[in-house]
Amino acid sequence: MKYQDKIYVIGHKNPDTDSISSAIVYADFKNRIDSSIRYLPRRAGQINEETQFVLEQFHIDPPAYMGNIGTQVKDMEITSIPEADASMSLKNVWDLMKAEGIVTLPIVTKDGSLDGIVTISDIAQTYMETKDSYLLSRAKTRYQRIAETLDGILLEGKGEGVFEEGKILVATADPELMKEYVEEKDMVILGNREEDFYLALEKDVSCIISGMGIEVSDEIRQIAREKNIVIIMCPYDAFTIAHLINQSVPVGYIMVKENIITFQTEDYTDDIQEVMAKSKHHAFPVLNKRGKVLGTISRRNFLEMKHKKVILVDHNEKGQAVDNIEQAEIVEIIDHHKLGAVSTLKPIFFRNVPVGCTATILYMTYNEYKMEIPPKIAGLLCAAIISDTLLFRSPTCTNYDKVAAGALALLAGINLEDFARRMFRAGSNLENKSSEEIFYQDYKKFMAEGNIVFGVGQISSMDPDELSMIRERLSSYIEGEIGHNGVQIIYFMLTSIQDESTNLLYYGEKSEELAKSAFDIEPEDGIFRLPGVMSRKKQLIPALMAAAQNLASDY
Repeated sequence: MKYQDKIYVIGHKNPDTDSISSAIVYADFKNRIDSSIRYLPRRAGQINEETQFVLEQFHIDPPAYMGNIGTQVKDMEITSIPEADASMSLKNVWDLMKAEGIVTLPIVTKDGSLDGIVTISDIAQTYMETKDSYLLSRAKTRYQRIAETLDGILLEGKGEGVFEEGKILVATADPELMKEYVEEKDMVILGNREEDFYLALEKDVSCIISGMGIEVSDEIRQIAREKNIVIIMCPYDAFTIAHLINQSVPVGYIMVKENIITFQTEDYTDDIQEVMAKSKHHAFPVLNKRGKVLGTISRRNFLEMKHKKVILVDHNEKGQAVDNIEQAEIVEIIDHHKLGAVSTLKPIFFRNVPVGCTATILYMTYNEYKMEIPPKIAGLLCAAIISDTLLFRSPTCTNYDKVAAGALALLAGINLEDFARRMFRAGSNLENKSSEEIFYQDYKKFMAEGNIVFGVGQISSMDPDELSMIRERLSSYIEGEIGHNGVQIIYFMLTSIQDESTNLLYYGEKSEELAKSAFDIEPEDGIFRLPGVMSRKKQLIPALMAAAQNLASDY
């Protein structure tokens, strides 16, 4: 199976409007300038109400969810398998596996489902260890398969008929002795004595095998025909026939049918490596989403595995990236935040511009390529700038953001003030959300000096009463989040767009001390009141980082 080259464009966890819009827009841009690769927008978390409002306004589907970008079975080179069904003889399957150089073969039904699995050692073990003279009848072996295995010709009887009771024996001894041990329904291997044939017919055996290519008389064939007795003529002597005949057993009789280890194309390689290591098998069937067999994978396929390629937008820190980002190949980063801890194995295209929104960088990119911006794309970019800059009230906002938003609003046919009001109202409608959903709607984790791990959430609203309600609902919930994922301190920003200020909630040991040091103020009623503070990225995080560094140096 050939690996189809794709590159995923994805924003950070707990995505906001800029993260989602930038993923959609940059994937569209890349597809327009590079037709050799498929660029696919993805999201690493749940879409919030504000972003959902924006997507619906411009009739754009949300990106598909991708919570983990680790390598999957579908990223491996899946080995195709030859067709094999349960009716094939052991000899058929052995020859097929030797010709293909495989040691494990899935047996597949007509509709492509997995029927069982057989290995070279399974076949060899059956062939070497069996002492069961009833093996062929227990296995319900078809006469045609017996004839094929012995390179013989079916002289009488139907090939699709099945040998279903009786034993196999070489009946070349004295006829009187033969009478004692040949029974009805047996399969007998005979030599060149014609009287043995008549005795076998008299005993009503199921099948007569004539060795050494000896011709069978018309009279014997006529009697066999009347009694529905199968006659097979083959070129081998009795010893060779007895040696080969068990190879005609259908593979369905010996194949493993239960507790088969299989993998799905969507399985992550991290999850299957240990399973493979504990199994005696060398190859494992791979099933698609519909449960059909695609082929097999083995341990060696890990050496040739293709890692997913990804473009990160609106972030560049490992802690904010989609899970298992270290397993992916990062090919580009487009961002407006401070530099984080994402590392790459080789140089990449990294565009980091000190503006208020990633969408502003993408607007610049379209202009640099002199590329027309469709109204829907313009709408997404404009909405992202409004969201990230809080309609130009955030200190992160630059003249570039204002110019870009104005131009994009004209292209999208929207009024900035009216659209912003409706968008923020949709985004702050938290009445039907759980405390967990509100908390994680816009939450990010950071690491500061002294190995301090802290998280910061933010809700922006134009309604002061709503912000008060959110505080009441979140207080007890946030306390329970301390310690999760290594987070020691949690801050939550209740930002009033109307008043251009933030009430900062704080939880965890040293959270108060750190905030005091950062803003040089005392809390009031469990809140740090921060007039003029609206940006987590530009105002809150740098102050907390500097305070953590000062505290660390004091110890």
